[in-house]
Amino acid sequence: MSTEKSVLSAKNAAGPHGLGDPADKSLRKVEVEVLIPKLMREKAKAEKCSEQVKEFEKCCKDSSLLMVVTCRKQNAAMKECLTNWYRDEEFRNICTEEYLNERSAYRQSGIRKPIKRA
Repeated sequence: MSTEKSVLSAKNAAGPHGLGDPADKSLRKVEVEVLIPKLMREKAKAEKCSEQVKEFEKCCKDSSLLMVVTCRKQNAAMKECLTNWYRDEEFRNICTEEYLNERSAYRQSGIRKPIKRA
């Protein structure tokens, strides 16, 4: 009778590939404080504040070395937009659900979703 030992807790080593239970909806501290906020920032930049981000990027490209001084208005507008979405509880819930669905799919299949690089 052999038992496999793992560094992971029994809860996190369960599932078809030993990656955790795909149906588990509990979140670890690192997921709540790091991974979900990262997803929120990426989604807000790409989907919710894309106009402000484009304006800031254009200003930076046009201003070159003087961008710190020249692009304050665009930077402030971009930061305000991102902050508003970051504080939106409904948006956080949507991102949390998206994260849980991706994690569940990974735990079920064992295949990581490719990382999108901008």
